[in-house]
Amino acid sequence: MRQTCKRSLCAIAATALLAGCGGSGGDTPRPLACADLAGMTIPAEAMALPTSGGTVATATVVAASGSGASAVPEHCLVSASIAPVDPAAPKIMFRVALPTAWNSKALMMGGGGFDGSIPAITGNISNGPADQPTPLGRGYATFASDSGHQANSYASQDGTWGLNDEATRNFGGDALKKTRDASVFLIRKRYGTGPSLAYFAGGSTGGREALTSIQHWPRDWDGAIAWYPAWNDAAALLGGHRMNRALAQPGAYPNQAKRAVLYRAAMEACDGLDGVVDGLVSNQAACNARFDPSTATVGGLPLRCAGGADTGDGCLSDAQIAALKTINTATHFNFTLASGETGYPGYNVWGADLGMTSSAAVQPVVTFLALGTSQPVIPMPRSAPYISVLTDQWIQYVVTRAPGYDSLSLDPENPGLWGARISDLSKQLDTPTDLSIFRARGGKLLLAHGVQDVLVSTRATEDYYQRLRTQFGGDTDGFVRYYEVPGLGHAVSSVFNATWDSLTALEQWVEKGNAPSGQVTTDTVGVPGRTRPLCDYPKWPKYNGSGDVNKASSFSCAD
Repeated sequence: MRQTCKRSLCAIAATALLAGCGGSGGDTPRPLACADLAGMTIPAEAMALPTSGGTVATATVVAASGSGASAVPEHCLVSASIAPVDPAAPKIMFRVALPTAWNSKALMMGGGGFDGSIPAITGNISNGPADQPTPLGRGYATFASDSGHQANSYASQDGTWGLNDEATRNFGGDALKKTRDASVFLIRKRYGTGPSLAYFAGGSTGGREALTSIQHWPRDWDGAIAWYPAWNDAAALLGGHRMNRALAQPGAYPNQAKRAVLYRAAMEACDGLDGVVDGLVSNQAACNARFDPSTATVGGLPLRCAGGADTGDGCLSDAQIAALKTINTATHFNFTLASGETGYPGYNVWGADLGMTSSAAVQPVVTFLALGTSQPVIPMPRSAPYISVLTDQWIQYVVTRAPGYDSLSLDPENPGLWGARISDLSKQLDTPTDLSIFRARGGKLLLAHGVQDVLVSTRATEDYYQRLRTQFGGDTDGFVRYYEVPGLGHAVSSVFNATWDSLTALEQWVEKGNAPSGQVTTDTVGVPGRTRPLCDYPKWPKYNGSGDVNKASSFSCAD
């Protein structure tokens, strides 16, 4: 796809380029009208991985709508499917939006959780800016899939796809390649040529999908944006299950009132560590080193309940403190994973919104993605923590393939007879960190993560980045940037709901050679319009000692 791919052995002419760089070859077609795509067959040979071919169900011209940054241009919306090799496996359902005024570029969007539905390809990317056009609004051809299964009422937490091997491989990553190849085939049919540049953007599972795509199929992509990526997904599920089991212990689950008390205690101890009391914990490493819920105070009173017993909502019992400390510490695997992962780091619990009560419109989503409103128990209630429902489904349908299995009985550090199955799954779910080919082609990667994420650990993304630093040293800066955002949990936050024009930053870097500098993130909920600098990890925003605390210019990036 751009010059770097053209310099490779896979391209001499445009048709050879498409065939060698992604399995979407064939003669360069004449441009087709949108209606001509309806009913079209996508041949199996258009995709590099085995399928039974694809079919376009509908292709409809959608009129322009909206205004400003939310404007949606006129486009051809294509709904299609890719048939499996195994007739018992579900299809891959996908959509492609083909703008009438095309900028010659393509962007794939990732999903979330266990996927199962098609992301909104006419909308924004993860944590995208509210004041800039969406990818489709910029003229991109956009596409995405459901990853090869259609979720039931559990939506992104549905794990029933795990009963089928091909569906499991599709979720593990195969659907990404199949969808990309089929979508590029349709792009070529519509415009008569393939995209000159291709980007991938996603968060959480979508972040893993971005990293998986540029690692496994680096010649397909020129750049990627990965927010809070679950890149080592098998390890993350095991780490999350350890959290789940800790919260399931008698008396261990903190209700929303207790979470608010813990949050206040952590803020009293840690808010000022960045030079100013501004409602954000920016120096999380210092907070983790100094905060201990066993000895902390809140409003001058001990956070720990007297005698360690649960005496009410104004304190934490010893059982609750033990569970929270478990969440803060690492999971160690006492068995071998084929992916090579040996554990999963703890989560930044101190100062995180674990699902409190507030009037913010996003708060129910925050609570849903954090600790929910019910303690984990078998059968697992839908109101339990997101990770609890997710791991319960994973263990029942993907690991044991025994619906009704008591997921809480499986020890993630010592899984016994299930260790071999989990090890095999890790080869699909855990993404290798070697980006040598992507880097050599000139590919660029933007990583970002909220500091207080308790669903996908920020420390795991730090580990991913540090592995790149170990492999590439100072050369890492030539193709990767990693930023952490204080106050942001998983995806959304009522404290600092981060937005960032990451796509423009990526475009400038890939297309003009302008490496990101002076990047700024904007809060849209906690203090709407508040900004903070995005600091190159491991730096964090430190107050300069004067100036408006709501402006990024009042902060500098400190070690």
